[in-house]
Amino acid sequence: MGYVNFAKYGIDAPNRTSGHMKVKCPKCSNLRKNKTDKSLSINYDDGSFKCHYTGCDFSGYAKDDDWRSWTNGIQAAQHKVYKKPAWRNNTTLSEKAVKYFEGRGISQKTLADMKICEGFEAMPQAEGKKMNTIQFPYFLNGELVNMKYRTGNKFFKMVSGAELVLYNIDAIKESTEALITEGEFDALSYIEAGYKYAVSVPNGASSSNKLEFLDEYIESHFENKETIYIASDNDKCGIILRNELVRRLGAERCRIVTYGEGCKDANEHLVRYGKHSLLNTIEKAVEIKVEGIFRVSDFEAELDFLYENGLQRGLSIGHDIFDDLISFETGRLLTVTGVPSHGKSVFVDYIAECLNKRYGWKFAYFSPENYPLQIHASSLISKITGRKFHKEFLKPSEYKHAKQFMDENFFFIYPRDNFSLDNIFNKAAYLVKKKGINCLVIDPWNRLEHNQSPGMNETNYISKALDDICAFHQKHNIMTILVAHPTKMKRDAKGNVERPTLYDINGSANFYNKSDFGISVYRDTNLDIVEVNVQKVKFRHLGKAGRAYFRYNINNGRFSDAVLQGGEYVCLQWDNTNHLVKNEPEEQDLFDLTPTDEPPPF
Repeated sequence: MGYVNFAKYGIDAPNRTSGHMKVKCPKCSNLRKNKTDKSLSINYDDGSFKCHYTGCDFSGYAKDDDWRSWTNGIQAAQHKVYKKPAWRNNTTLSEKAVKYFEGRGISQKTLADMKICEGFEAMPQAEGKKMNTIQFPYFLNGELVNMKYRTGNKFFKMVSGAELVLYNIDAIKESTEALITEGEFDALSYIEAGYKYAVSVPNGASSSNKLEFLDEYIESHFENKETIYIASDNDKCGIILRNELVRRLGAERCRIVTYGEGCKDANEHLVRYGKHSLLNTIEKAVEIKVEGIFRVSDFEAELDFLYENGLQRGLSIGHDIFDDLISFETGRLLTVTGVPSHGKSVFVDYIAECLNKRYGWKFAYFSPENYPLQIHASSLISKITGRKFHKEFLKPSEYKHAKQFMDENFFFIYPRDNFSLDNIFNKAAYLVKKKGINCLVIDPWNRLEHNQSPGMNETNYISKALDDICAFHQKHNIMTILVAHPTKMKRDAKGNVERPTLYDINGSANFYNKSDFGISVYRDTNLDIVEVNVQKVKFRHLGKAGRAYFRYNINNGRFSDAVLQGGEYVCLQWDNTNHLVKNEPEEQDLFDLTPTDEPPPF
């Protein structure tokens, strides 16, 4: 099945997903007296279009099998096909299993109600050996969609290729409240205590806590929620999970559950203090405080972590010299400037691909200078796959894999009729909630629609707009990358273009003052290198000012370190590997080159 792409044929069609309508014909409307006549019929369901004006033969079929349609300026997602395990309806448990659950406060009635199973299963942690497991069935709309297997020594696995959903998700579809725990035992503990709207994340808590399992069901199962209790564990990963759930679901309706001294999770509290006390943790759940007013108790867990571990370095892109200068974290503004056509946007894309590869960050782009969208996407696919974007170099299987990966990790905001900052924020907030993006790229600043109030000078307007950007990414705990062009370029006595600073950005010194990070990109054609000047890092633990040097890989748009040797910048390594393929042979990753060599072809 293809995707409707009327714009490919020059048809100016409103953003819709179904139905049919009439619009102006791009072929004949300008040749006629009545230029407003809408003679072209378009059908969103099958992609067909036909002009009914006499003498005009403009017609066709706008389904595009190679790309996506775009709804309301945001990329439309493709539904996946998942594997479904067979439901054997065998809930008989051994005496040993029943006693084990009873020891953790879970009765046989709850086990039967939740259809807990037992049986042998091949476990990957035991090199495929079959082991006796407790089996937690995951139902969606009454149908088994996944199964978690757990051994007595805490080996876990779920069904490969099956859908990830919340455990016990059917229980909350019609409710106005829900409680989200970190594991099945914690959800069972609340169910045992009599609270039936308890669910669990399917994959526990980790240092990344990507919540893709929420994407498909956040509207159908959470739009109706008035109160959402977050009951994660009281440890580092549990705090990260809690914060991500609050970010995605909205702080205004979330309440934080705590378990008291000596208990790290719900099941420990049930065993130690009983059902009534566990239910009381819901009654005592703490609201997220009024915006702008905080007490130490509001961020006590984060403060304790800072006390124990100190300030933590941010995220790096995998280049030693550059990483020593700058490391990234959410809630920050990175401003990027540079000489026009020196590679600002290309380097921003490279940062995005590196953070996605290393940490799973998802990105949303407002980048009208990269229109049409398929051109920008093709450049990102080259960075991801390490291949030129052409069927001669990129295999169909690699291309298909890359498109699927792009669908889940990179999103494009292009509201055709409204480039205002508020509208971009609305789209980005939707993507935070629906897809869990970690970074918004605005490229460039001058393509935004700037609604400067009468009587407000440019400096004050820019100051307010940057304040709005910072407030947005702090509220949603994302990073913003803002690309801003410098004013008219200065030249030195020899006529060479000088390297711009953040103070040279057109409009205001606030671009420097209000940024957490600031870098400029400069291509030195004489030395065939790209100089990245880290001009500002607001906090010392995240980096320092300095310069890093790269060479540009013409095959895939990646950057490789350029090291000064004998007075020349030498590139020692080129990376042409497919980042979607794990464990490629090392010899495909590294190439020994002289400074004048080009990166090897494919």
